[in-house]
Amino acid sequence: MAFTIAIIGRPNVGKSTLFNRLCGRRLALVDDAPGLTRDRRDAECQIGRLDYRLIDTAGLDDVEPGSIEERMREQTEGAIRSADLILFIIDARSGIMPLDEEFARLARASGKDALLLANKCEGRAADAGYYEAFGLGLGEPLALSAEHGIGFGELLEAIEEARTRSGVDAGTEPSPDSEKDEIGKNRPLRIAIIGRPNAGKSTLVNALLGENRMITGPEAGLTRDSIASDFVWNDLPIKLYDTAGLRRRARVSKRAEKLSVADALRAIRFAEIVILVIDALQPLEKQDLHIAALVADEGRALVLAVNKWDLIPDKAEQSRALNTEIDRLLPQVKGVPIITISAKTGRGLNKLMDSAFEVYEIWNKRVATSALNKFLANAVERHTPPAVSGRRIKLRYMTQPNARPPTFIIFCSQPDNLPKAYTRYLVNGLRDEFSLPAVPIRLHVRKRKNPYT
Repeated sequence: MAFTIAIIGRPNVGKSTLFNRLCGRRLALVDDAPGLTRDRRDAECQIGRLDYRLIDTAGLDDVEPGSIEERMREQTEGAIRSADLILFIIDARSGIMPLDEEFARLARASGKDALLLANKCEGRAADAGYYEAFGLGLGEPLALSAEHGIGFGELLEAIEEARTRSGVDAGTEPSPDSEKDEIGKNRPLRIAIIGRPNAGKSTLVNALLGENRMITGPEAGLTRDSIASDFVWNDLPIKLYDTAGLRRRARVSKRAEKLSVADALRAIRFAEIVILVIDALQPLEKQDLHIAALVADEGRALVLAVNKWDLIPDKAEQSRALNTEIDRLLPQVKGVPIITISAKTGRGLNKLMDSAFEVYEIWNKRVATSALNKFLANAVERHTPPAVSGRRIKLRYMTQPNARPPTFIIFCSQPDNLPKAYTRYLVNGLRDEFSLPAVPIRLHVRKRKNPYT
């Protein structure tokens, strides 16, 4: 297992900035507002030529029993337990606070190797805080600036020395074929869990992972970052993304929520399968339909998970109503699987994952060109395109250049004049003829080039 490093400290000292700098990518959300990070975020990265696992944690103020902060603290303590090295970071410009001393006690009590980092040391204002940090009992602080990259040479050397002392293998230098392996069969399948706030997304992720990996509770909007977690389902490696709840754009005003929504949308674009979690007690609100349409526009494979089904009294009647409404309101993903689940009890999870894999196979499906042109000839024979200004529209040839999602091209004599209703007729025909439910279908109409021009 890779050498694991946990970054801890009070709010707004620069933990997520340091995390992004060490990863070499902007993975964690960063803002001046304290307390933006809530769940712990893991990432595999390379420091020098060796592989490491980094954990970004929440900054904690005073904790009251039963509060969100207490659940955040449990996540931080879990990160410390799993770490081989602790990077304890303080803000040298503001000096040592009582909460810094509490974190120092937590680091010392863990018995783990710890490095004390005095961040924001890019100016003279940090001198007093730097010397004050000696009193935390964690040795000499290492001066750096996570934002500007100052002091990172010394930090990398200190991390390498700690790894050598621990004896934990940090991985090996990547081979030239590593990129090829990553995009092949060994790369994990990416699944994003999305939905409105308080629909049960984080509870579903915890149920699939079999541990309390995400902070959950009755409060809406607990998740902020899009957190990726690796697990294996039926011998298939999967990277599962828990995302922030998506509210209507008019209701999103705070900068922290805007950052969270942007992160969730980014997770949708990078995912291959999207599971839309719908609250069974408030099903198919306008925002649910908007999110589903967004997923279809991005060309992702979609599965609908109707959560909190254990709280529905008349399940048969509700199920019939849901199926009817979804067929009517989401024609762009006709036949999308609708799986009733209870993330709290674990009901329906096997069926949910089986449906996700089935939709993934459809999303990757390719159709032979000969079969497509036979379908096109039959479709035109059944329903001929209308004539425009006395000129008949001729559909000459059809092919599939891409899958993921299934994408088709028709070469046509007058592409600009082909009615959208006829295009929908062809898309529905493709969906029925070649068994392509639940996935968006792209159909492009182009004019064939004249070889004599």
